Amino acid sequence: MTKSHEKPLMRPTENPGARGLPEPDAEALAHSRRLEAVIRREIEDRGGYIDFARFMELALYAPGLGYYSAGLPKFGAAGDFVTAPELSPLFARCVARQCAQVLALLGGGDVLEAGAGTGLLASGVLQQLQALDCLPDRYFILETSADLRERQRRCLQELPADLAARVQWLDSLPPGQFRGVVLANEVLDAMPVQRFRRTSSGVDELMVAVADDRLVWYAVPAHNPRLVERVAGIEQAIGARLPEGYESELHLAAEGWIASVADSLEAGMVLIVDYGYPRREYYHPERSSGTLRCHYRHHAHDDPLRLVGLQDITSHVDFTAVAETAVAAGMGVAGYTTQAYFLFATGITAFAQEGEKNDRQRLATAQQIKRLTMPGEMGEVFKVIALTKGIHEPLTGFQWRDLRQKL
Repeated sequence: MTKSHEKPLMRPTENPGARGLPEPDAEALAHSRRLEAVIRREIEDRGGYIDFARFMELALYAPGLGYYSAGLPKFGAAGDFVTAPELSPLFARCVARQCAQVLALLGGGDVLEAGAGTGLLASGVLQQLQALDCLPDRYFILETSADLRERQRRCLQELPADLAARVQWLDSLPPGQFRGVVLANEVLDAMPVQRFRRTSSGVDELMVAVADDRLVWYAVPAHNPRLVERVAGIEQAIGARLPEGYESELHLAAEGWIASVADSLEAGMVLIVDYGYPRREYYHPERSSGTLRCHYRHHAHDDPLRLVGLQDITSHVDFTAVAETAVAAGMGVAGYTTQAYFLFATGITAFAQEGEKNDRQRLATAQQIKRLTMPGEMGEVFKVIALTKGIHEPLTGFQWRDLRQKL
């Protein structure tokens, strides 16, 4: 497998329990071994290594075995992480208010949510749009995981029949003539990424191989011209050569998805909520290990090659790349801000006051708002970006503070 110009990265990894992570039970370990066997076979079939994007795709989405495809708990206290819709119904109500503005400007339309998680965001958005008398004709959910589809169905069956009847599941983006709103809450961060490392002589791509009967990082000189060009573009944007040994990610799959959404959108808005940075912050020289993070039972760590199939693998979003891809595909960037500013602009405090009836509720609501908006929680690292076609009016969610100049 090894060629003279290829450089293995033999980074020692420890048993999960030794790093403070909970020990998987026997059933979970057996599941992980089955998925790892699939990955090892592909590594062997491809000549000894696969790129990290392919590893991440298999780890998260391999049919019946990947993290999002299997039936393991993922969201909430019993899972590995909590998203904003699980933290508070206020999040969905704020998102719905932004959706309502766009649907009104279009004179009606549909909503399409990509990667709908437990279905709580869909449920909350539909109920709030009904309260605002601005229901979409249909609420599409684009979900590739059969397990998550079933969870979403169970959640949305609790809605009144007239709301539940508007929900339809899709296997792919609708072709061509979609009018309305596309929602993507914590979707781009889970799309496969390429990993690279700056060297004294050029750029390596970080692969995944097998050595000493375990999965390991493996570096080869980058042969993909797009990857090399993108690293050069990053260095031009930040005005400096990245330090030798610097590692990070490229979000080529997410950019491809945005371009596909643009092709499907005739008129409307794509609203993306995720954690990330503009390019100059993302590729800051001091962020020398990239942003790759894994989530397992509410513990965060940076070793994606362990607990395969049992943990989420994510990477922060390069929002400059999102904006550039959107513009190149014929969309406009109508706003970019932090989650905190977006939620305040769309009325989170007013919604909170509507539901507060006693001291206990007021305290619970205050804690929810703190988690959603404080800089040390989700308020600052999570960003919101709106990409539009055929919408020219200022959007409500970006009236408090628009940060497009940072992109």
